[in-house]
Amino acid sequence: MDLKNKVAYITGGSKGIGYGVAKALLEAGMRVAISGRDLETVTQAAQALGDSTRVLPIASDVAQLAQEVAAVKQIVDTWGQLDVVLANAGVGHFAPVDELSETQWHEMINVNLNGVFHTLKASVAALKASKGYYMTLASLAGTNFFASGAGYNATKFGVVGFSQAAMLDLRQYDIKVSTLMPGSVASHFNHNEPSDKDAWKIQPEDIGQVVLDLLKMHPRTLPSKVEIRPSRPDKK
Repeated sequence: MDLKNKVAYITGGSKGIGYGVAKALLEAGMRVAISGRDLETVTQAAQALGDSTRVLPIASDVAQLAQEVAAVKQIVDTWGQLDVVLANAGVGHFAPVDELSETQWHEMINVNLNGVFHTLKASVAALKASKGYYMTLASLAGTNFFASGAGYNATKFGVVGFSQAAMLDLRQYDIKVSTLMPGSVASHFNHNEPSDKDAWKIQPEDIGQVVLDLLKMHPRTLPSKVEIRPSRPDKK
């Protein structure tokens, strides 16, 4: 894929992995729309990313299909196309299953799992037109379960399964689908504030490099599920 002036949409793009990927795609010559639930926060992130003609901030809650439909319409109305989508928005609540609240469970289902469906449902027509690329941000938690992770594991297992089935459905339209499964990332996820203590972890820009590598892959080849780990564990 020639990336110059291609258009990408990244949900949850105001910080962390989404922001890191947005920065990498912009540096590769693409135009990028980023979304989040709070327009002020997303606008500040877009301003930090640079050229306002190449970065579009959008307020959208991925848990609401209508908002994702409106987000994609805004992108296509602005730039006339949509080539790459990264369904990155996610939340995590970690507690033993007997202590996990109903509210926490449903928030994870609505954002992490329903969100990837809503984003695809909203963007699939545009991706058919561009023969584009749809990516989801899962996790190693999507194949490896752990204590206090029942809700999070359930959503990320679901994202992996959804993405792989969607890949089989959409490749007949020359749409590529991949799911990214990172391990420990130096991001703001789960209220973390990145600092020197996170230097051993995967960095957001590393995920950006993975996305670029996928986009530059020869079209005959599709890495449909990509597991990403820190090269070495934390030295404690």
